[in-house]
Amino acid sequence: DVYFDLYTQSGRSAILPNKLTSTWGINQSFLGVTLRANKGDNVHINVTNKLNETTTLHWHGMKLPAKADGGPHQPIEPNTTWLSEFKIEQDAATLWYHSHQLHKTAEQVYQGLAGVFIIDDEKSKSLNLPSEYGVDDLPVIIQDKDFSYSGNFIYLGGRMMSNMMGKRGQTVLVNGAINPALKAKKSLLRLRLLNGSNARTYHLQFDDRRDFYIIGSDGGLLEQSQKVNIISLAPAERAEILLDVADGGMPILQHQAKHESNAGMGMMRRMMGRDSDLDVFQIDATNAEKSTRGVPSQLTTHPKISASMVDKQRLMVLQMRMGPQMMFGGDAFSINGKTMDISRIDEVVKAGSVEVWTIENDSMMPHPFHIHNVQFKIIMRKSGIKGHELGFKDVVLVQPNERVQVVM
Repeated sequence: DVYFDLYTQSGRSAILPNKLTSTWGINQSFLGVTLRANKGDNVHINVTNKLNETTTLHWHGMKLPAKADGGPHQPIEPNTTWLSEFKIEQDAATLWYHSHQLHKTAEQVYQGLAGVFIIDDEKSKSLNLPSEYGVDDLPVIIQDKDFSYSGNFIYLGGRMMSNMMGKRGQTVLVNGAINPALKAKKSLLRLRLLNGSNARTYHLQFDDRRDFYIIGSDGGLLEQSQKVNIISLAPAERAEILLDVADGGMPILQHQAKHESNAGMGMMRRMMGRDSDLDVFQIDATNAEKSTRGVPSQLTTHPKISASMVDKQRLMVLQMRMGPQMMFGGDAFSINGKTMDISRIDEVVKAGSVEVWTIENDSMMPHPFHIHNVQFKIIMRKSGIKGHELGFKDVVLVQPNERVQVVM
């Protein structure tokens, strides 16, 4: 049995020079403490809301009963406590937890209600991967923000493009800091990347184009490590990478805007203007000790699912209405022609069944699609399945006019 006492709270954080920013956090003034548990653990989490508005905490990527999920149907009023209890029944993975308050999720995560939740298991511990937290095993929460002159966060305000396309800030924070430098203690680093931003998809590459290895996706380890020099992460996606810095260099991880897809460019993309390149953080490996850890080629084996096992197929059509709803934040988005209503159930899924969902994006903007309480496999997309998308996922980015199939 593992027990966590969490407190959602407000605070002031020194992010900019000589200014304090009003922020929200979990057990600290900004962002959430890292939670860690093992497969097989019975987890008990008391969440006390010390904010002056209602919130929730959702365990994103966790397989658990709906009553423990922390979605918008489980609001925590100010000065009250909610108990979430569940058994961890999934393999080692980098998950995260965040506010999921109805109609306030984006804003509350932007204010700081987000943290990393790491699951360990015996299989991953046996692989000789970097695993010393804060030394060679590091969470990397990437968020973009805009700041006012006084130093506070600027959220949507009256900006039409942000209301339509989601908030994109021009300043990148990593674990709550601007342009941080990681003084590498070991020559092989395991970076647990989380895109915790509202709307920006990051195309991450080191400035010297050095290779790295993708070893994990949203739902845990890949079957084989994948050697790449760039990775794209949509909001809420995670990936674990191994980076060799034995050369003692000082590489900078950057978001490279040139890799943005041109899909659905049209009027919306022209109005948005071109995305800009952004430095994320630098690694200083000048004093890194030689690591005794390695990069395994074979990591794990995933269960195979055949067509004969599929009990049901569903189609999810993502749609977006143009007009006043888009400009002023009304019910502009729908799935299969219906906008979200917390008191209505559209689909009923039988526990223990195998389903294939086709997600079709009929809108002119990319959409990350997230399914609670399950990890799925992508089995079809026109652009191919590669990198972290080879693993188990709980978020998939669907481009305009694209169809993606997932099995779970």
